[in-house]
Amino acid sequence: MGAIPTQRETLSRAGGAPARAGGLPHARAILAGSSLAPGAARDLVRTSLSEWAATGLPGAVKLRERLAEDAILVVSELVTNAVVHAGTEVELVCRLEAESGPSDGGLAVVVEVCDRHPSRTPRDHAADPPHGTPEHGRGLRLVATLADAWGVTYRRGAKTVWARLLPAAESAEPGFAGGGAAQAAEGGGMPDGGVDPECDDGHGHVSDHTCDPHPDHGYDHGYGHVDFSGLLDAFAPAPEPSGRGDPDWLNRGALSFLAEASDLLAGQLDEDLVAALTGQLLVPRLADWCAVWLEDEVSGRGDWSGGPGPRLARVWHGSENRIEELRRTLDKDPPCPPDGGPRSGPEPYPWPATALGPDGVSLAYRLIAGGRPLGTLVLGRAGPGVFPDEVTGLVEDLGRRVALAIGAARQYARQATISAVLQRGLLPGAVAQIPGVCSALVYEPREQGGPSGDFYDLFPAGDGRWCFAVGDVQGKGPEAAVVIGLARPWLRLLAREGYGVADVLDRLNQLLLDDATEAADAAARAFVGPAGPADGPQTRFLSLLYGELAPFEGGIRCTLASAGHPLPLLLGPDGAVATAGRPQTLLGVVEDVVYTCHSLELRPGDSLLCVTDGVTERRSGLRQFDDEDGLATALAGCAGLDAELIAERIRQLVHEFGEEPPDDDLALLVLQAE
Repeated sequence: MGAIPTQRETLSRAGGAPARAGGLPHARAILAGSSLAPGAARDLVRTSLSEWAATGLPGAVKLRERLAEDAILVVSELVTNAVVHAGTEVELVCRLEAESGPSDGGLAVVVEVCDRHPSRTPRDHAADPPHGTPEHGRGLRLVATLADAWGVTYRRGAKTVWARLLPAAESAEPGFAGGGAAQAAEGGGMPDGGVDPECDDGHGHVSDHTCDPHPDHGYDHGYGHVDFSGLLDAFAPAPEPSGRGDPDWLNRGALSFLAEASDLLAGQLDEDLVAALTGQLLVPRLADWCAVWLEDEVSGRGDWSGGPGPRLARVWHGSENRIEELRRTLDKDPPCPPDGGPRSGPEPYPWPATALGPDGVSLAYRLIAGGRPLGTLVLGRAGPGVFPDEVTGLVEDLGRRVALAIGAARQYARQATISAVLQRGLLPGAVAQIPGVCSALVYEPREQGGPSGDFYDLFPAGDGRWCFAVGDVQGKGPEAAVVIGLARPWLRLLAREGYGVADVLDRLNQLLLDDATEAADAAARAFVGPAGPADGPQTRFLSLLYGELAPFEGGIRCTLASAGHPLPLLLGPDGAVATAGRPQTLLGVVEDVVYTCHSLELRPGDSLLCVTDGVTERRSGLRQFDDEDGLATALAGCAGLDAELIAERIRQLVHEFGEEPPDDDLALLVLQAE
């Protein structure tokens, strides 16, 4: 049997490319998260299987039989589930896979449904109390009945539910023989009212994660996602419900469970998603319900004082229709910090009898990382009795991993916030409106929210003058932010003091050199060691396109200079493109340099395009976007467009030039005379 599909394979597969090296066909579509998605998915699968059946592939004739009906039903249920409970767009993949083993030469149908809400697991209503005789809510029970194997693959920002179907004669097994869509819909062929004992979670309903009646199947654990198959194999439930507390069962599965949980939690950058995944890990394997409270940054300090108190981030119950009532009850009774300071061991917690009845036991675990309390994990079981020591120890180990994941997510959030605040401070709060000029700007840092090496400005300089600047600092991150934080205010100050374009660049160049020398001297004095003085001045240089606009009757007079920056392009109304200015030395490199400027007049309809090297040096293999005057050619095709459309058109062409996302910051400014 072939490998079970994984999310990584699905996302990396290019449209129109074969899904396997053997050249078997596949179909892919992106569906809007609306009520029309299930019908579109059914049409896609029906049409694809019909076309593939006519290709003459070995075993393809069976695609016209009940296998096609089963595949259509499965994809309809999975897409409906994704639309209703995730609410995002849905990516659908349907493909053929060669079957190996006793039935060598046959074909299996694999469907994958991917949504963008990984914190919501696929809904299975088997545990919900019946209300009349509904015709919905059987989705995962149908999938478990019809599929040879099915499961859920989690990845950062996405969740894929997949199912693998075989022709009926090959997939017939005890409890599944003679199935088919109609029989599956009525629960036929499934023992004990429609729950396969191999996929039962010990509570009478199908597991939300992975059910595979063939445990020898291989699973691809690619980077960035976790397949729950290993976790469920490690915690295969005992024949009786009481097996959940069997010490032998726990000892066999504890290490595998913790390993899978660590993989799932590692790299999660959202603390609420960490809380959601924690509930899915614990319920129903180790508890009937689970809740996670998170401390805020103030009250989460070691003195346990101050702040608004913990926030109930996530509540999870094996029966989803009880979650809201349980949440309301728990929200009124947040856990109190234990006496004697923070500790991670289990503490008794009042049983929420109002929501769950009188009998049950619940425990609270403090989530502590680096000596700092970050929240509380509470879990409970209905009925009399206590949690076995094996369970409490296992949950305590899991709690440590959850706390570390929450701490890492908070650290990332703090850094992202600092970067965003810094980035906002380095860029102008608003772009000046210039009489007679329409301007448009595109600014896309490589790291969203992080400090960029590109910057721009458009500001009034007084006396009927407006100045613009587009620059690119050497390096990225904090070092680049320091240079931008110096250069942009200096530009504004010099321009408003009345200096011309060339004089502004001369003085800015000297200021950068002086600042670099002072920084190097300070570092040398603070550095202890023989290598300190030999390090020399640390250069801080940048490329800059700087110009001045002065409206006059009938046009705009533009004076500009380029210091090591891509030259601007002038687009006429007739589509003619010309270069403005001439190349000169970078700022902050050479002390004895004299900059010169270039003047031109912008007549109505003329457009001036200013870009950074993120545009001109956009790569596709060995080629760059501006090879053979590629930027000028692209700009010529924008004749007749206004400034905003020109900017958007160039941005679109830059993105489409390469298959991968841009690997550099991108900034472009369009100035069009009206």
